[in-house]
Amino acid sequence: MQDLAQKRIVLGLTGGVACYKIAELVRRMTEQGATVDVVMTEAATQFITPVTMQALSGRPVFVSTWDARIANNMPHIDLSRGADAILVAPASTDFMAKLAHGMADDLLSTLCVARACPLLVVPAMNREMWANPATQRNAAQLVEDGIAILGPAAGDQACGEIGDGRMIEPHEILADLIAFFQPKPLAGKRVLLTAGPTVEPIDPVRVISNRSSGKTGYALARAAREAGAQVTLVSGPTSLPAPRGVDLYPVQTARQMHQAVMAQARQVDLFIAVAAVADWHVRNAAAQKMKKTEGGAGAPVLEFEPNPDILADVARLEGGPWCVGFAAETENLSEYAQAKRKRKNIPLLVGNLAHEVMDADDTRLVLFDEQGEHALPAAGKLDAARRLIAEIATRLPR
Repeated sequence: MQDLAQKRIVLGLTGGVACYKIAELVRRMTEQGATVDVVMTEAATQFITPVTMQALSGRPVFVSTWDARIANNMPHIDLSRGADAILVAPASTDFMAKLAHGMADDLLSTLCVARACPLLVVPAMNREMWANPATQRNAAQLVEDGIAILGPAAGDQACGEIGDGRMIEPHEILADLIAFFQPKPLAGKRVLLTAGPTVEPIDPVRVISNRSSGKTGYALARAAREAGAQVTLVSGPTSLPAPRGVDLYPVQTARQMHQAVMAQARQVDLFIAVAAVADWHVRNAAAQKMKKTEGGAGAPVLEFEPNPDILADVARLEGGPWCVGFAAETENLSEYAQAKRKRKNIPLLVGNLAHEVMDADDTRLVLFDEQGEHALPAAGKLDAARRLIAEIATRLPR
């Protein structure tokens, strides 16, 4: 699925060395189905050429306010009409000051003032320029005026200094742009999720665990954030990058996950327990690596104790969050899932067949509640996560 299909974006470039990264952004935006009209300031053309931007966008690039290619010679009006958003990246200190004060002395600033669509800016500047009180006042004014500010990030800067002010990376800009266009049914809500497996030590180098890639939980964290929520993700070990804009708490064992969840459960509105939590831990785990004996004789005898039931403990909290559970079964999905929902005393449980979805990029979810079961269409995990978040939002108490 192309997340920006049928979206028309006016992409503005201002002067800054981060312009070279925008070539990658344009490529990624067009891959996601966007139509991209590029507008550059004269300063931006000192860092990257209009020819490059035209080759990547497949459309004419505009620099001059007096561009006669527009039939009425009013590109500052026509370019923003019919656009779904204007995205300025990189946005220089000077350009942010112009926006804050309504100045319109070139094509890009003029069309931003004359726009009839949302405006997003991606700051890129030296750390001292970003920290300057005037820049901070201007940034606050832009937010007050309803302009979205994406970033900035902290790190190495082209000037050789380190600090806040560098432009966020193209894939982060793209993720924020896609999130901007998603519906916001969870705006103002606080969401806590678990994801991935937990691992239980046998000795310092061996563990037992459940199979889980974490893909579904991470997709749900992203979808909840896109839906406007403040999202915290408690995750067992996975190879996945942290979802953009999500607070990630990495853990290893089920007891660590339980501790992290219970410390935050009373402060959230919604808890989604996606993690494949190990049911038991090894009571007699060895402090040192167990050595294999000659011929394999004398295999260790492991003694198990049950792990805490994270979902049930959260569901029992007085005044606690609305809870959603997950069940991956290998047979009798309807019977086992409804039984688990009732046993945990939760309003909604999401079930699937493990052999269909384990390690896969697609999934098929079935919702179980007091009214029965409701199958969602098979889809990629992100699309399925967005659909599930929409379903949850309709069920949340107002």
